[in-house]
Amino acid sequence: MILSKQQIVEIMERFKVQNPNPKSELDFKNPFTLLVSVVLSAQATDKSVNFYTKPLYEVADSPQKILALGQEKLIEFIKPIGLWKNKSKNIIALSKRLIEVFGGIVPDSREKLMSLPGVGRKTANVVLNVVFGQNTMPVDTHLLRICPKIGLAEGTTPEQVENSLLKNIPSEYLQHAHHWLLLHGRYVCTARNPKCNECLIRDLCLNGSSLKGD
Repeated sequence: MILSKQQIVEIMERFKVQNPNPKSELDFKNPFTLLVSVVLSAQATDKSVNFYTKPLYEVADSPQKILALGQEKLIEFIKPIGLWKNKSKNIIALSKRLIEVFGGIVPDSREKLMSLPGVGRKTANVVLNVVFGQNTMPVDTHLLRICPKIGLAEGTTPEQVENSLLKNIPSEYLQHAHHWLLLHGRYVCTARNPKCNECLIRDLCLNGSSLKGD
């Protein structure tokens, strides 16, 4: 079930008032370091990625510098983040491809980004939104979990939920909508013990509105 357009607009307006200019919680220096951080953030927290990439980006903040560093040295920086074997392999490979195919520049299209090793649709959407200001909808585990529950989207896969959100959320909110929803899922509408009493959209949420008598 999907909320009405008026209800969805009201949800977006409340998020906008609360946080008019949301930012990514990943620290980055340039488009390349954001791309690497998003790749590293798979099954890891932004906090851990930020902690371990800070010293990395002080010595290697471009594809050329990553290749000069080499995979073994790269592993020393990122190993505590987890899944370091595949992640280090992909970061080296995507750095090579960026140089060989794109002149060392992070491309601004989903198709080109997804041609890079280790870069899926969500990662591409994050880069397109944060770096290039495109109205994309990166769907991570938080959005996949909360958006159908709230009544903002239908679907059971990331791409289904992404397409539903793009259809249902008015375009004027799409620049920031995924950040609002990500932060909401991360800090309020948590998987365990959601903070419904602190939720600013509880009266509109399909799940929360049923809890009015609490």
